[in-house]
Amino acid sequence: MPDSRTGSSSYEPRAGSGGREPVPRARSGMVGRRYPRTGTEPVTARSPLGLRLLLASVFLPLFVAGTVLFAVWAAGSDEGDSPGSGPLTLLAVVCGVLALTAALDLAVVVRRLRRERGSAQ
Repeated sequence: MPDSRTGSSSYEPRAGSGGREPVPRARSGMVGRRYPRTGTEPVTARSPLGLRLLLASVFLPLFVAGTVLFAVWAAGSDEGDSPGSGPLTLLAVVCGVLALTAALDLAVVVRRLRRERGSAQ
């Protein structure tokens, strides 16, 4: 598919070590535009990677701790206890999903920051 900016459909790696060089922030996470811009977002809109890194770093251990806490609590609850093992298990699963989401976001942010700084591995 032709590139919307140049009309070229061929991909040529950039010069440098291994064909990679630092990617400017405006192009971070984007190889090529598949569809033309149709929205009203600014051309230079960027994701706040520093804030995402901070939030993922803070909440990943909290969600992991919540998963462990609720799972242990659910395993130790007896019949007739309030809250029962069902709601506690549900909370453990929700915390686990949120921990997985935070871990994936952390991996994406670190990868984008490394690419921007030119230390891609």
